[in-house]
Amino acid sequence: MAMAREGEILAILVIFPMLLLLHSKTTQADTFIVGDDLGWTANASVGNWPQGKTFFANDTLVFNYDNQLYNVVVTDQVRYNSCTITMNSRVFESRHDRIHLVFGENYFMTGNPNDCQLGMKMAVMAEN
Repeated sequence: MAMAREGEILAILVIFPMLLLLHSKTTQADTFIVGDDLGWTANASVGNWPQGKTFFANDTLVFNYDNQLYNVVVTDQVRYNSCTITMNSRVFESRHDRIHLVFGENYFMTGNPNDCQLGMKMAVMAEN
């Protein structure tokens, strides 16, 4: 009887951690290149680029672009919808920006209002 109970306890000690590993998501963040090979450009349909992808908080988006033509603005939903920049907007201009996602909606657009109105902006939902 004692032997059977020891076997049950051992099975629980082995199986339970394995089940936890199977049900927990990996903590390793992924890196995504926005627009894939085309990069962050008006020709890349960046507004549709996130479709079909799953993003998590702390994933990194890499924005590759010609900084003579474009930049990347991290903004809120109101500014995103109206394609406006404020003094509080975070503007990136390095040509190879690496931006970490936060939990929830993340909004990105170009600082050029004409290109933004034509669709050079995207919203990304990051899960926890």
